[in-house]
Amino acid sequence: MKQITILFVLLIPVFGIGQVVKSYKKHTDKVVITLDKGELHLSPLTENAIRVQYGLEMKSQIPELVFTSKVKMPDFKISESGTLIEIATSKMTVVVDKKSGALSYRNYEGKVFLNEKSGGRILKPGLVQGEACHIAEQRFSTLPDEYIFGTGQFQDGHLDIKGLPRRLTQVNTQIAIPFIMSNKGYGLLWHNYGLTDFNPADSIVNLKPSGTSGEAITVDVTTTSGNQKETRQDGVFTGNFEVKENAEYAILLDVGQKMARKWQLSIDGKEVINFKNHWLPPTTSILVKLMAGKHHIVVTAEKNDLPVVHYRKVVNETVFRSPVADKLDYVVFAGNSDEVISSYRNLTGQAPLMPIWSLGYIHCRERFTTQDDLLENARVFREKKIPMDLIVQDWQYWGKYGWNSMKFDEQMYPDPSAMVKELHQMNMRLMLSVWSKIDKESVLGQEFDKKNYYIPNTQWVDFFNPDAANYYWKSFSEKLLKPYEIDAWWQDATEPENDDLVNRKINNGTTPGEQMRNVYPMYVTKTVYEGLRKDAPDKRVFILTRSGFSGQQRYASAVWTGDIGNDWETLRRQLTAGLNYSITGLPWWTFDSGGFFRPGKSQYTDTKFHERFLRWFQFATFCPLQRVHGYETNTEFWRYGEKVEAESLKYLNLRYHLMPYIYSQAADITFKNGTLMRPLIMDFANDTKALQQNYQYMFGSAFLVAPVVSEGVENWDVYLPENQSGWFNFWTGKHYKGGQTVQTAASLSTIPLYVKSGSVIPMGEKMQYTNEKKADTLQIRVYTGADGKFELYEDEGVNYNYEKGAFSTILFEWKEQKQTLTIGKRKGGIFKGLIEKRVFNILWVDESNGIGIENVKTNVSVKYNGNSIVIRKKIKTSK
Repeated sequence: MKQITILFVLLIPVFGIGQVVKSYKKHTDKVVITLDKGELHLSPLTENAIRVQYGLEMKSQIPELVFTSKVKMPDFKISESGTLIEIATSKMTVVVDKKSGALSYRNYEGKVFLNEKSGGRILKPGLVQGEACHIAEQRFSTLPDEYIFGTGQFQDGHLDIKGLPRRLTQVNTQIAIPFIMSNKGYGLLWHNYGLTDFNPADSIVNLKPSGTSGEAITVDVTTTSGNQKETRQDGVFTGNFEVKENAEYAILLDVGQKMARKWQLSIDGKEVINFKNHWLPPTTSILVKLMAGKHHIVVTAEKNDLPVVHYRKVVNETVFRSPVADKLDYVVFAGNSDEVISSYRNLTGQAPLMPIWSLGYIHCRERFTTQDDLLENARVFREKKIPMDLIVQDWQYWGKYGWNSMKFDEQMYPDPSAMVKELHQMNMRLMLSVWSKIDKESVLGQEFDKKNYYIPNTQWVDFFNPDAANYYWKSFSEKLLKPYEIDAWWQDATEPENDDLVNRKINNGTTPGEQMRNVYPMYVTKTVYEGLRKDAPDKRVFILTRSGFSGQQRYASAVWTGDIGNDWETLRRQLTAGLNYSITGLPWWTFDSGGFFRPGKSQYTDTKFHERFLRWFQFATFCPLQRVHGYETNTEFWRYGEKVEAESLKYLNLRYHLMPYIYSQAADITFKNGTLMRPLIMDFANDTKALQQNYQYMFGSAFLVAPVVSEGVENWDVYLPENQSGWFNFWTGKHYKGGQTVQTAASLSTIPLYVKSGSVIPMGEKMQYTNEKKADTLQIRVYTGADGKFELYEDEGVNYNYEKGAFSTILFEWKEQKQTLTIGKRKGGIFKGLIEKRVFNILWVDESNGIGIENVKTNVSVKYNGNSIVIRKKIKTSK
């Protein structure tokens, strides 16, 4: 007995030698694991989402901004072996390696889809504005055939971002969302509100200035002080670096200022980056293959830049690093992209249903200068029968009263109420630009200054201070919302512009701004959304803003890509930017069709610009929101000649014909956590070639969109993803097998557009505005070849009665084997405008019918009164 006891005692220390995990304890909502340094908290949030938090002290002063929705906590079980601890829900398992403390994740089938790297969890001391913090970093292993998308809206042109370094900050044209999606069946949200380096490149090339290049150029630009001229002179910077092996390397160029003017970098005389715009984010990235040995770098930038080049060898890993954190914090979501986004929205808040009129055409320019100017152009839209639902008044309507004084200068806008009333009489709505910056010399600004409601040494309102946010809303409501019947709000420059939280304290000097550096736009939209729901409860909120963050979808906000150029490369980069934004779970996105910065007066006669504009506008037709905008430009279609006007009208008409489809997809976003603009990973995660397509995407469940993004095109190669039942060309009705690249006719009037077999698409009549005609007769196009269904959603379109059940749904279901279309029993509640009796004109699409916009012939016309109907397709027989 004595011998056995001694042996037992001796075994205890041997069991723990070199082991990171010391003990664990199950709580009702999490498992707390004690490590040799600090604690690891594993919290199942839903059946397919687990939150990981690691810290030396788990207390936090930072508010919970992202995961705000109350979701029932899932059941979970713990099991243990000699080397592992497993925490399992019904859909995923997190496995803790006792020796290393590293985590791995398995799906419900038991397959590992993600691994932390051993030793890859790092939390070390840091400093921010004189206060102690931590630098948090986590490294994950990735598979050689893995594709990763996300991190928000970036202008570097990359869709697959595996191995690519990105610096996640909010600036004009760039929106940082620390969320990624993998084709291996998971999503990951890095939960930090400050700057984050994604795949940081730590090796640095020391650059030295070596003179200037070219002539100084003066350009017209927008600034936070209005329109200005800026003289720019290129500077040249050179340096050398050495790599040890032949490999692919990630390069990150940082110009060393808050905004860049150009990105231009050459390695060994070969240009690898060359992109220009009046404003650009301070960093950009690229992947290049380099041979072992020494290399020479030349950076051409603005002469006052302080450029730095970072580089690293690309390896199979994904890294997140935040220099300002109190703990390491991330959430892993298991499942396909739709399952991941659904879980994310359940935890962070559903996206409210946008007003139906916001899904029609939105007309904007920089800018209407007077009330008469705006109304005259609005009238021409109706006179010419060019569809339009929303017209936008951009900045500087405040005139002599000072920047964003929340007041119209009566010399330019003598009667805003009458202006809005006339727009409403024409069945148009008005969106107004309202900034988060207020001129300190204005009457309103003096009040904010007196109350210390500004971010120090700026003119940006400190929305982190609840009193400042409340006073902003009180002013907004009393000065703009209540006196007029304005319909929508443009919250410009909500980054805030110029990265103005850096080195400043917020919320009455209590918090380092860098701790909350990326979440300012969320605070702004929250203030406005909640204020509108309180003070205008019967009107749906529609906010357009220039920046965003995870969770912001709950505030009825859409974003746009800021002050972009108009060239082909910029167009291409908006496609990848929008797709990587959409995959992060934020559904509403748009851009300035034709570009914001344009060629000047020549644009009205320049046929090359007209070609670009039409390609931009075709793309916009199949985006969540369809807009035109332009700097110092009269953007109305008719100003560009008959051809541009006619071609634009064609796509406006198509957009409005598709409104029943688009609005039903919008409802799918709200009720089922759907996504309208869908990167191909969402529907074809196992099709490698589909994942490599930078410029194709799904628009809802049916349409494969392949915008033309090059000059002088008559034909365009389109990859049709692997889909067993194949695809129909929308314009010809011809059927194609999936898994192949097809050359598609793509003249200037045609965007390559395919429809997935099995799709059911409702289409309405030609309209001038979204509620012009009662939808009592709809065309129902059936693309046969596979089973399919579509749920038609309808409600009052402009209010929140749908939250009380005032909506209806009708399910259309095609069964290929039976060759039957079932129109289901109408479900839902009674609402104003409910169409009790209607007609559905059914079309079986083929090469002779259901082609394009107008070439249609009804095969079966059905009277529908809310009860289920079954329609059988008549099979043609040869004589």
